Amino acid sequence: MEKLADIGLIGLAVMGENLVLNMESKGFTVAVFNRTVEKVDAFVNGRGKGKNFIGAHSIEELCRSLKRPRKVMMLVKAGQAVDDFIEKIIPYLEPGDVIIDGGNTHFPDTVRRTQYVESKGFLYIGTGVSGGEEGALNGPSMMPGGSPKAWELVKPVFQSICAKAEGQPCCDWVGENGAGHFVKMVHNGIEYGDMQLICEVYQIMKDLLGLSADEMHNVFREWNEGELGSYLIEITRDILAYKNADGETVVDKILDTAGQKGTGKWTGVAALDLGIPLTLIAESVFARCLSAKKDERVAAAKILTGPQTVFTGDKTAFINDLKLALYASKIVSYAQGYLLMREAAKEYGWNLNYGGIALMWRGGCIIRSVFLGKIKEAFDKDPSLTNLLLDPFFKDTVLAAQASWRRVVTTAISNGIPIPSLSAALTYFDGYRTERLPANLLQAQRDYFGAHTYERIDRPRGEFFHTNWTGKGGDTAASTYVV
Repeated sequence: MEKLADIGLIGLAVMGENLVLNMESKGFTVAVFNRTVEKVDAFVNGRGKGKNFIGAHSIEELCRSLKRPRKVMMLVKAGQAVDDFIEKIIPYLEPGDVIIDGGNTHFPDTVRRTQYVESKGFLYIGTGVSGGEEGALNGPSMMPGGSPKAWELVKPVFQSICAKAEGQPCCDWVGENGAGHFVKMVHNGIEYGDMQLICEVYQIMKDLLGLSADEMHNVFREWNEGELGSYLIEITRDILAYKNADGETVVDKILDTAGQKGTGKWTGVAALDLGIPLTLIAESVFARCLSAKKDERVAAAKILTGPQTVFTGDKTAFINDLKLALYASKIVSYAQGYLLMREAAKEYGWNLNYGGIALMWRGGCIIRSVFLGKIKEAFDKDPSLTNLLLDPFFKDTVLAAQASWRRVVTTAISNGIPIPSLSAALTYFDGYRTERLPANLLQAQRDYFGAHTYERIDRPRGEFFHTNWTGKGGDTAASTYVV
């Protein structure tokens, strides 16, 4: 009898290769296909030689080699390629079979594709997969969403191959249609924010405190052993210590222009669409955009001047301030990310498990950190928590860091060092804790030039008023503003 595979995978690039090796190592037989079929033979006769892989040279052959109900996973470039493969797979499926998209797909596409595939009688899953090459091979964080009936079919595979945190799989069902890819998008937005915060702290250490790469390596090594312990702090520690054969630090030789694949931008756009102040993550995206203007910045540096960078204080004490400022800002980043997920759940009808999401992020993924356990505890205590900053642990942590945070931001700004995300975090904190913001004046301005109306503090919410500010505008008002 012909041997059948437990799951099929399309796309043998770096992530695909490593993920199927992970699956096979957990006892699953995997059928593999790649658009360039030479890659299939190269893999089966190379890294996959002697293992439980079935090489397929066509989509039909791949589907024919799978146990029923079939599970076909794609790890291909997001966009049109996913739609094209769905159309190629569907003719070889039977009702109840599952198509899985494991790429970095924009969540509205997953919403659309789930509806389309279900209309054909099949099931669909869009799953975020985080952890890069190493995570794919040794255990990623996975965030599946889509057709609820599909979860029990893929759960044994997904929870076997994912990372584990305190014995718990870093993978669980997120929600309907695009929920999995939305949560992965927010993960990536927080990743953008974390990276930018670390980079700003690095620049302060380098340009203001004059620390060498070796000295900074030692600081990050120490930080990684405490409450800031995380994957990104860990790799920053290692990067700062890495040297060429000539003994020079590699990071100092890298051009200061950052790339991006778009997931951070998607997070920012989603926040604008849903009206969530995702300020820190948005600034981290814009920081990458500004870094890409290298030639303009080089020219501007010859024309535009700022203050002379001078530090005269206690470096050791200030490094501790940096640690606390980074920690407080990181809390704000997650607080904003969770606000976005909560609003999206209301908008799209998803029932998200916020503590469970923190658990999914505790292992395997790029933003994994000690810190995430506290987020799970916060939502376990209060599933309806409106903002992480209101949880007792996070409130006390941020308040204890506040003086250091302010010293870092004011010192950096007064010395002309750009800190868009550190300052955005502090500004958000100050805005959130301010009972009366100047939006009263802003709304008066809107009513003055556009008759947009306003509410009054001495009348119930939901009543709207218009003032004829010039005496010439009359009493006609525009429709009420969106609160």
